[in-house]
Amino acid sequence: MTDREKQKRLAPLRLLESYWQGLAGHSGEVPLRSQIDPRGIESVLEYAFLAERIAPTLAKLRVSGTHLNELMGMETGGMPLSALFTPEAREQLGVAVGQVFSDGAMVKMELRAEEGFGKGALEAHLLMLPLRSDMGDMTRMIGVLVSNGKIGRTPRRFTVVSVDACPALNMIAVDPVAEYIDTPPKKRPSEFAEPAASFDHGSKKDGKSRRRPHLRLIVSND
Repeated sequence: MTDREKQKRLAPLRLLESYWQGLAGHSGEVPLRSQIDPRGIESVLEYAFLAERIAPTLAKLRVSGTHLNELMGMETGGMPLSALFTPEAREQLGVAVGQVFSDGAMVKMELRAEEGFGKGALEAHLLMLPLRSDMGDMTRMIGVLVSNGKIGRTPRRFTVVSVDACPALNMIAVDPVAEYIDTPPKKRPSEFAEPAASFDHGSKKDGKSRRRPHLRLIVSND
């Protein structure tokens, strides 16, 4: 695969990251779930998902794009995110999910699917970013999962090749993409439509944003 092909395949991850940075740069905090407007990421909705914290290291998919459904051969909304992973890989996923919720980390994972009869080589990349609920607690996340290769027989479950985690707020772009935020509300695409609550900037402690601890974790299972 050429660098150009790889960059094109990873474009959904870059778009979501830029969109998230635009929201965070506007407020200086982890964005609220209610700030997510599907129009801003319409071109990657098939790969995107929204998830909710149900335990310190577990997340449940609340809304998921068609690509995740195709990988599993079924509707994935309401399933745990770990259902897309092999049992052996779920502990690593749990650590990464815990970092998103507890540390506000941005996590990028390189994945490889199990192979077998009717299941050829399949690689994937996963991006997870934190979101706050309308109560202000960091119990939501948004992400994308893109794969490269023929899906073949389903379900396709993944092992973890590498994990890269870092404080998401430290990655805010210098010039956030303001048009994602300032566009007047319109009817949202139905595929990613989850009832949104009213906008709330969320509270700050002593008038200051909490500083996120420095974090960077890289794991390779090659």
